[in-house]
Parts: sequence; C-alpha cells; structure tokens
Amino acid sequence: MSASLRAAVPSDAGLVYALIGELAVYEELTHEVEASEADIAAALFAPQPRAFCEIVEWDGAPAGFAVWFYTFSTFRGRHGIYLEDLFVRPEFRGRGLGKALVARLAERCRDGGLGRLEWSVLDWNAPSIAFYQGLGARPVEGWTGYRLDGEALAALGRARRG
Repeated sequence: MSASLRAAVPSDAGLVYALIGELAVYEELTHEVEASEADIAAALFAPQPRAFCEIVEWDGAPAGFAVWFYTFSTFRGRHGIYLEDLFVRPEFRGRGLGKALVARLAERCRDGGLGRLEWSVLDWNAPSIAFYQGLGARPVEGWTGYRLDGEALAALGRARRG
C-alpha cells in the first residue's frame, strides 16, 4: 500500500468538485457551496490559473486533495501560500496523507523562497486543530478573519462607482 501525490489535471475537475462536496458535508457547510464543476475547472485549469490543486492517491484511488493559492506579505516582502481546503476521505485517514499534502506545500514554499504557509480551521474542528498542531503549526493570535461577500460585497462594489 502506498501514497502518491500529483498536481491536478483538467480531467480531475469532477473529482475535485466531488471532494469539495465531501468536505462541505464534513464541515456541515453544504448550504454554502455555490461553485459548479465548470467553475472549478475554469479556476484551476485556466491558461493563467489563480488557484491550484494537489491530489493524493492511495494505491491509485483518489484519497484527498489540497486547494491553494499564492498570497503576498508586505511585511516580509515575499509571497506565501494559502491553503484553502485540505481534505482526506474518511476511509483513507490515519495513513499520513493529510501530512503529505501539507508537506508538499511546505516544500513548494521552501523551494520557491516563500515566506509562509497559512490556512484557517473551524473552531469546532478539534481533530483538524490537533492534526495541525502536531505538524508544528500554531494559531495566529490577535487576528480575526473578516469576509465580505454576497449583497454586502455587491453593494460596496456599487458604492465605488458613486
């Protein structure tokens, strides 16, 4: 039994979309999924993509994924990576696959001279928090995430035309 990692390719759009759905079920956020398979394909496999995906397989079976994109820190003067989604199917957990995905992104950071690897985790997700802390990650103290979306985002965009 063995794991393999690879970058997602256009024929993986359906798989990535399915994994997003499975992650949404796990996180109890299915009501927030608006993306279609076509949206995912367009985002990940455009001529100049702004998001990327790594697939992990176990003996050739798709076991999980990591979706990520580049960030920039003005304080460090360097790019970094933001891990948007990390998910390993339940039947494949406990085999080091999540760690392998995060290690792949850490390797990208190291090889590219990037300043940091960041992500968010839901407060209630104790297994994931323990997993990340086991990797040596620490919570970012003193910062609260904010989001502008939906009608508030549209309204602010309209206000700019003002």
